[in-house]
Amino acid sequence: MNATASPLWARLDVLVSLFREIETTRMRGVPLLHPGLRVEAVGFEPEPAGTGAVGILVTPWFMNLLRIPLDPAHDVLPALRPGATRRRTIGCEAFEFIGAHEEPFGPYEACSLFSPMLEFEDQAAAHATACAVLRLLREPPAPPSPEPSPLPARRSFLFGQEAR
Repeated sequence: MNATASPLWARLDVLVSLFREIETTRMRGVPLLHPGLRVEAVGFEPEPAGTGAVGILVTPWFMNLLRIPLDPAHDVLPALRPGATRRRTIGCEAFEFIGAHEEPFGPYEACSLFSPMLEFEDQAAAHATACAVLRLLREPPAPPSPEPSPLPARRSFLFGQEAR
């Protein structure tokens, strides 16, 4: 396990525990909860600068793309204040993130992907969707396509002659 993995796993444990508690307290009895889903942190990886991580949080009521600081005591993302928004680039795509803060986790940024989650058949389907989204976001950009060859003149095409 590398040096960034250990703090990340510790942060994810706190994040998942927090949202499991939210599920059983604040969200208790809310009809939009999907009974076949559970809280799960999917595919979190450190950002290139190594100060934060990006991944997806699946819950019975939403699926969000999250940016989290690895060290909540030294918020170096810098995180947005709760409710503020900022456009962030993840991979080759730009997303609108909103700042949030939950005790005991601290600040994080969220971008809603799905809410509510009632269209997902089960946890496996939600997990597979989260993995597919992350795979697409983490694909390297496609190389530029070569210059297209010139189109033949209309008369040459009509008479079966090659372009000159």
